[in-house]
Amino acid sequence: MVTSTIVSKESEVITLDDYMRNPPDKESEVITLDDYMRNPPDMEWVDGQLLEKKGMTLKHGQIQLRLGSYWKIYKESNEQGGEVYTDAPCRTIGRGRKPDVAYLTPDMLAQFGNEAVLPQSFPLIAEIISPTDRGEEFIGKSQEYLQSGCQEVWLVFPESRWIIVTTTDSRQLFVSGEVVSTQKVLLGFNVAVDELLA
Repeated sequence: MVTSTIVSKESEVITLDDYMRNPPDKESEVITLDDYMRNPPDMEWVDGQLLEKKGMTLKHGQIQLRLGSYWKIYKESNEQGGEVYTDAPCRTIGRGRKPDVAYLTPDMLAQFGNEAVLPQSFPLIAEIISPTDRGEEFIGKSQEYLQSGCQEVWLVFPESRWIIVTTTDSRQLFVSGEVVSTQKVLLGFNVAVDELLA
């Protein structure tokens, strides 16, 4: 995940329904979550404000693509079904988010696969933390995801070479030299921390 910036010049408030039908110019929006859900821009929605993701680096993009590819290859080779996404919008408790990498189970894909925005968190989410991000924000964000239907969150810290895997009942830290594995979703997947963060 990357640092967020509020993109709002004026204090015009519109409903999420109105936004979904006719997205405003991103220079002047304070919108409702319902508006965001109908037609999400390439941003996150937090407390009525659109937040632009900033701080994306080549390393961030490389890790995002690598992890998404690994999850996709694993789910296909093990015939687990579902789908892997990058930067796909989902709704959390009172917010609209776009996790860096996310996996949707086959059942949820059948139920929600044609929606513009997943109406809850993805079951498995990964956020890649940039050097300019505040770790506390992402610990809070992982809890937000878990309270909104997510079963497992990976917080990837490339600079520290750490991966924190959080579920509703556990938190595990994986470091350089170790192998990180899924805990509740896409079971059986694992990868060396050093390989993922290379």
